[in-house]
Amino acid sequence: MNRIEFNTLVIRQSESLKAYARNFTRDQDDANDLVQDTLLKAVTYFKNFKEGTNLKGWLYTIMKNTFINNYRRVVKTNSFITKEEEITSANLVVSATKNRGENKFVMEDINHALSSLSEDYYIPFSMYFEGYKYHEISDHLNIPIGTVKTRIHVARKVMKKTLNTYKFSY
Repeated sequence: MNRIEFNTLVIRQSESLKAYARNFTRDQDDANDLVQDTLLKAVTYFKNFKEGTNLKGWLYTIMKNTFINNYRRVVKTNSFITKEEEITSANLVVSATKNRGENKFVMEDINHALSSLSEDYYIPFSMYFEGYKYHEISDHLNIPIGTVKTRIHVARKVMKKTLNTYKFSY
């Protein structure tokens, strides 16, 4: 049997599938959706059907399994979703999520604070932050190690003052 013949036989079963689907769903629209899902799976997995076996039984099995899987998915989803108007503090921990939007604002503030540093302070501070040692920064910039330490210290103080609003947040 080729794919076109198979598809024709499957389509012919759609009316009996609709009646069977209404037994599961008790709703016409949901039954139509279930039939559509069943037909789609049957056509998709055409190669799994063994010619000479009961096509109607095969389609009913696909429909039953599709309904069960959808039901399980809905039950699992509903167990995580609170449908009450007021969320209890116990459910708040589960339902509340962070979208990391505040991190964007923090990073913008840090970048703004860094950009406010003059180049004399920014370069040693950023090199130190990236993991360079004092003597490596001193050699790279060709300045005394004491000057490197002072510039990093001053840059830290400026950054702390600029980012003072985050003092108790993190």
